[in-house]
Amino acid sequence: TAILLLLLAAPRSSFTSGRRPPPACGCAGRITALQSAMVMDTTDPGYWLNWRFVLCATWVYSCIALACYLIWKYEGPSSPAGNDEGVDREEARPRIGPGVVYLEDCWKPCLDEIHPAWLLAFRLVSFLFMASVIIYDVIVDGWIVFLYYTQWTFLLVTLYFGLGSVLSVYGCYQYACKTDKSDADRGSYIIAPTEESTYDNSIKSSCLNKTHDGREIAGFWGYLFQIMFQTNAGAVMLTDMVFWFILYPFLARNQYQMSFLLIGTHSLNALFIIGDTALNSLRFPWFRISYFMLWTGLFVSVQWIIHANVSIWWPYPFLDLTYPRAPVWYLVVALLHFPCYALFALVQRIKKSLLESWFPHSCTYVK
Repeated sequence: TAILLLLLAAPRSSFTSGRRPPPACGCAGRITALQSAMVMDTTDPGYWLNWRFVLCATWVYSCIALACYLIWKYEGPSSPAGNDEGVDREEARPRIGPGVVYLEDCWKPCLDEIHPAWLLAFRLVSFLFMASVIIYDVIVDGWIVFLYYTQWTFLLVTLYFGLGSVLSVYGCYQYACKTDKSDADRGSYIIAPTEESTYDNSIKSSCLNKTHDGREIAGFWGYLFQIMFQTNAGAVMLTDMVFWFILYPFLARNQYQMSFLLIGTHSLNALFIIGDTALNSLRFPWFRISYFMLWTGLFVSVQWIIHANVSIWWPYPFLDLTYPRAPVWYLVVALLHFPCYALFALVQRIKKSLLESWFPHSCTYVK
């Protein structure tokens, strides 16, 4: 919402239909070849009242409806089992569904031998690097960069590592408490100091205060972190695959001015996410592709809102609804979500297989 307001509040002189932005300095593929010519005013009702927009909207909002259904059906831990056999409601064991997130999975490395501080260090370095890149990007090209899906995803990955760093600090605190109490309380899996600090309470303030098999179920921040992880997993794959396999080789290969920013925003984000995946203990249930679909659907919806109010160039040529084959492009990009997400799921499966083969006794990864 903030990004949308900033773009709409920008001076209209920056968004005239006949004027294109300056040639890209290498950031996010913002080059002349990717800016479709303004055949007609996007604020004209005739631009939207046609069969192409209706068909594109059908693809987009059908995906959003499917995503909402999957979230409604599978997200979150299931409610406690009923009282069918006379069991006291307070003693009923919860039916844990595929959407459960355990708090320790947000900060615990995949192997017992790896100290949580290593995961903290990786996340902190990743956050600082990506924050520096996105800040420099905005300084050079302005807020207009957030017209691009690449920058949306890059910002989301940055926020993921920022939140992950906070959760890892909390995890290191918990790990230190466990080490200090190992002699007096050996064998106990749940570690909580007798007097919890303000920081500890801030992490747990939104928790569900439930446990399952001795593991604490995460609260709001834990679930948000898991959702960001799986959204980024698909989004970075989609961003990089579309850029390197569609935009760069076929649409404007000779126009690109390759630079560190251009390469970094379309490759390093994926490398950082894969690196974090190699270290963390987060699960990867398939139904959370829904958040990936919602993320892209939100981007397209914001693009439509902006272009309906301000006549500007499209950040990607295949979004332009004047093209007769625009519905085909929208459908192709929608279908690309599945192989992109499946590719990252394959990375998770390979990781699990290698951990179980090489470290069968210290692997903490849960499917």
